Amino acid sequence: MQLYNTLSAEERAQLIDEAGQQRLTLSFYAYAKIEDPKKFRDDLFIQWNKLDALGRTYVAKEGINAQMSVPAENFEAFRETLEAYDFMRGIRLNVAVEHDDHSFLKLTVKVRDKIVADGLNDETFDVTNIGVHLKAKEFNQILEDPNTIVVDFRNHYESEIGHFKGAITPDVETFRESLPIINEQLKDFKEDKNLVMYCTGGIRCEKASAYFKHQGFKNVFQLEGGIINYAKQIKEEGLESKFIGKNFVFDHRLGERITDDIVSQCHQCGKPCDNHTNCLNDGCHLLFIQCDECKAAMENCCSTECLEITHLPLAEQVKLRRGKQVGNKVFRKGKSENLKFKHSGELSDIALAKTQETKDIRQKIKIKKTLVGKAEHYFVKAQVALFVVEKNEIKLGDKILISGPTTGNQELVLEKMFVNGSENSSAKVGDKITFEVPFRIRLSDKLYKLDA
Repeated sequence: MQLYNTLSAEERAQLIDEAGQQRLTLSFYAYAKIEDPKKFRDDLFIQWNKLDALGRTYVAKEGINAQMSVPAENFEAFRETLEAYDFMRGIRLNVAVEHDDHSFLKLTVKVRDKIVADGLNDETFDVTNIGVHLKAKEFNQILEDPNTIVVDFRNHYESEIGHFKGAITPDVETFRESLPIINEQLKDFKEDKNLVMYCTGGIRCEKASAYFKHQGFKNVFQLEGGIINYAKQIKEEGLESKFIGKNFVFDHRLGERITDDIVSQCHQCGKPCDNHTNCLNDGCHLLFIQCDECKAAMENCCSTECLEITHLPLAEQVKLRRGKQVGNKVFRKGKSENLKFKHSGELSDIALAKTQETKDIRQKIKIKKTLVGKAEHYFVKAQVALFVVEKNEIKLGDKILISGPTTGNQELVLEKMFVNGSENSSAKVGDKITFEVPFRIRLSDKLYKLDA
């Protein structure tokens, strides 16, 4: 039975576009005791795959944490797959403020040791003994209390583009780093202050509130449903937003706007900007803030060094990053000497600018392509790929695309090939073709011909 993805991200995006259905981006979590996470994972994958649900989910013995993209027409059916389990009956689904049909392009459900990495190994720590949940109106009210200390339990690259006014914004890269820092920073306020916390969807605060109660804090509160639910409630109830800027999200959007305030700067030129990007150089993949002008000038790169690397032939790029973590395995979180206007830690509540309609050059230009065939083998030592031609013809001089979930999208010009074992200039349906490629291919890869 299929328990994994068979389509590349590009193929999935094309199918979504062809279907023309509205999709909803949502997130949810639940802490519970799960005896067999592997079976739980497999059951969810089977059910969600039938509903064309995509996204990233972690399950562990302590519960589930998910960010998903679901066809709107399958929303209730998706909810039913959750409520089939007692611990998820009546579960809150945080529906995104802004939707993007391409927010997720594959379904992954992974078994982890924990659904939130906290670095804690304390058997007396009870994650279910949590703080008081506050709705948006209550949260706004408690922020006005002079005895309140509000803490952002997200990472520096998240809080930099948007945060609650007056919040402590730890200069950390992981959730686990923030727990001891805040515990030490607020150790003298355990009895008399309101410790109020928030995060993106609530899951980090759920654990943090229990942790700080365990550490002896008397008045612990958390924003119910996190920033996502807060944004929904203030809109529905006409409340003032105490949050300013954009909410960072962990999907292709990298952010959804809560207010029209821009509180951060382009890391390269200093212009007011709150759009994140990843460096185009797969050997770097740095996450940073980049305005449209710098994006055009630097071609999605974080430095001139990375820009020069992306202009090298693909084989040279592969050679440079050999033996290193590359591509999607790399997630450098916005700290580099190349970023002259990076800010983190104590952040200002003053907006640098207001948003306005701008030309969105972030949208990829769709490539017209024609499916030719599928991969059948890769000869490692010779660096030769074997494909079976299933549709259309292919000939020398054609510009081709090899695409797959792990391989990504690799473009080449077909300069030499063997057809059914003999060197030839063209191939037709049913033929087996081999040619050199400067990267490893997988059996899930497809071969396309790119139109001129």
